[in-house]
Amino acid sequence: MQEARTAAQSRKKTASAAGKPDGRSSAGTGPAYQHYQAALQLLQQGKYEKALAALEKLLPEAPLELKERCRMYMSTCRRQMEKPALEFRTPEEHYDYAVSQLNTGFYEDAREQFNLILGGHPGADYAYYGLAVLDAVTGRVQDCLLNLSRAIELNPRNRLQARVDNDFQSMVDDPRFTELLYPEVP
Repeated sequence: MQEARTAAQSRKKTASAAGKPDGRSSAGTGPAYQHYQAALQLLQQGKYEKALAALEKLLPEAPLELKERCRMYMSTCRRQMEKPALEFRTPEEHYDYAVSQLNTGFYEDAREQFNLILGGHPGADYAYYGLAVLDAVTGRVQDCLLNLSRAIELNPRNRLQARVDNDFQSMVDDPRFTELLYPEVP
């Protein structure tokens, strides 16, 4: 009976030490896995250079089960970084890309794209409108009001569009928003 208990305890110790060289379990915890998750997050955000650097740093110390994944994602980062920069034939095409970034939750990139449009085309009312939507979605009330006001100033039809746009749902209780969409007739 004693021998059976000793053998069972020995198997448990061997099994738990088999996961990693230092005897820690390889159940997906620990600093290596945290660094791996952070690198994947950078990759998903399109920050390929930072993701590549994080994966390269992790690779020498990564547990065996992560090494191949790290190499695969490093390759993905390199391919993405080798792609030519985005080129748009028209500001409207650029706007469509910015809206796609907004719709997929890449708010920082969407903001950058809208601002790039405005840098080359300061009268692009649709870019101001896009920024206003982005500001409404991200809770930047004052910026939303300023950008929507500018969009309406450049193209009054934006007022009508904003009245039916569900993206401004978070703004409907703000009296300044209501006043902007339904100004008093003199």
